[in-house]
Amino acid sequence: MSHPPLDPPTPGTEATAAQGAELLERLRPLCGKAFAGRIVADTPTNTDDTFQGRELIMHVRDCTQPDTIRVPFHVGDNHSRTWVFQRLSGGARLKHDHRHRDGSSDAMTMYGGDLTLSEQAGRYEFPGDDYSKTMFRNLGREVSTTNVWAIELDDQRFVYELARPGRLFRVEFDLTRPVPAPPPPWGD
Repeated sequence: MSHPPLDPPTPGTEATAAQGAELLERLRPLCGKAFAGRIVADTPTNTDDTFQGRELIMHVRDCTQPDTIRVPFHVGDNHSRTWVFQRLSGGARLKHDHRHRDGSSDAMTMYGGDLTLSEQAGRYEFPGDDYSKTMFRNLGREVSTTNVWAIELDDQRFVYELARPGRLFRVEFDLTRPVPAPPPPWGD
C-alpha cells in the first residue's frame, strides 16, 4: 500500500543535518526488530485513550527507503500508529501516520515536525509544524498546537516522548531484549 507523501524539506543548519543523519543511522541497525515498552511518564494520566495496561510494542519494520524509516507503535490490539522518520537535507522529520483498521487514513494523521537542535546527546526534538497546528485547530484539538515530540536513543533504550504545557507522556522501550514481531500495522 502506498503511504501519504511527506512535505518538502525545510532549510536546516549543518548541525541539525548531522543530528538528522545520526538519528537514522542509529535506527537502521534495529531494522526488522521489535521491542516491548512501558510507560514511564503520563502526566496527567490520559483518560480518553489510555495506554495503561496494554502491551506496547515498537517494530522498526520498514527500512527499504534510504532516507525514511517507518516504525509501527502497537498498543495492545490497536495497530493504527506508525512513526515515520525521514532524513532531510537540513535535518530530520517525525510524522505520525494514523490509520483505521481498513487501512484508510484517520482524520488526525501525518502530524509531527522537523528536528530542532538538541544539546543533549542522543535526544532528538520535533516541535509541531504548521501543517500539524492547522490540523489540530481544524479538529478542535487546540491544546495540541504546542506539542513537541522527542526521541531518545542509545544502546539500551528508545524513548518516545510527547510534551506540551501541562502534559508529559513518555514510553521507554528496552532495546536489549527483542520480542516477536507483531502483525503488520493497519494500512500495510
